[in-house]
Amino acid sequence: MSKNIIFLDRATLPADYAFRFSFPHILAEHPQTAPEDTAARLAGAHIAATNKVRITAEHLAANPQLEMITVCATGSDHIDTAAARAAGVAVCNVPAYGSEAVAEHAFMLMIALMRNLPAYRRDLRAGLWQNSPFFCHFGAPIRDLHGKTLAVFGRGGIGGTLADYARAFGMHVVFAEHKNAAVVREGYVSFDTALRRADVLSLHCPLTPQTRHLIGEAELRALKPGAVLINCGRGGLVDETALLAALKYGTLGGAGLDVLEQEPPKSGNPLLKADLPHLIITPHIAWASDSARQKMCDTVAANIEAFAAGKPQNLVL
Repeated sequence: MSKNIIFLDRATLPADYAFRFSFPHILAEHPQTAPEDTAARLAGAHIAATNKVRITAEHLAANPQLEMITVCATGSDHIDTAAARAAGVAVCNVPAYGSEAVAEHAFMLMIALMRNLPAYRRDLRAGLWQNSPFFCHFGAPIRDLHGKTLAVFGRGGIGGTLADYARAFGMHVVFAEHKNAAVVREGYVSFDTALRRADVLSLHCPLTPQTRHLIGEAELRALKPGAVLINCGRGGLVDETALLAALKYGTLGGAGLDVLEQEPPKSGNPLLKADLPHLIITPHIAWASDSARQKMCDTVAANIEAFAAGKPQNLVL
């Protein structure tokens, strides 16, 4: 039996990658899919591929023929996995394809902020070095990574890879336990201890109801003065209002974000308008190195082939 395969947001994947499958199939690819069009585009599909298009319980109920959802990413918080489980729909993801890419991006943000690279670029543009009375210009504090403590929230492939990079630079690394956890697992420190010890706090955990606004006003106040926050996970992990206040009026040393709560931020975002020298925002591209995107596409194709062969892999259910 031929399988109908639909890609809901193909434009988010490399244009030069050709998806080919060995089993009988009909492939339809849409560059993007608006929320109001999702149910109609799923009509008749047996396999749906989505990067960031949300698939809800209503979509599943309207399309009982759907057998598999393959997420073209690691995070699956845009899929109603409970409803999929109840409907017998397999949900697969692409684990660890971007471990190196995202960890490198987080490390880039970390080192740029610890050494206040954006602030010195601003000073240079303002002519402060040109008008210096001696050979250099002293401005924002410059901090070495060596001897500092990195607290990582999330001990998956990305968090573990980042920890390796940090240790190579002479940093101490701690992994934070879940917030409000009754027991601290071996190899972890408590959530509160991680906050107190961190010179750099880097978030690499999934967005769930339990982790939404994991870092808010209280947590930002608990950080030591000058600490740096990195978020290459999900925008909702951080309370953006509290973060902006901490950057403007608190003692936070800097923040590097690759994600925001609303993406793309078409209606604007106060963080984008802030123009602060100790804030770096990149447009959700930590994952998007050439090699990472190639690996992701290869795994998506392999997930679909494995499912069609009756041997599903990388199941998130």
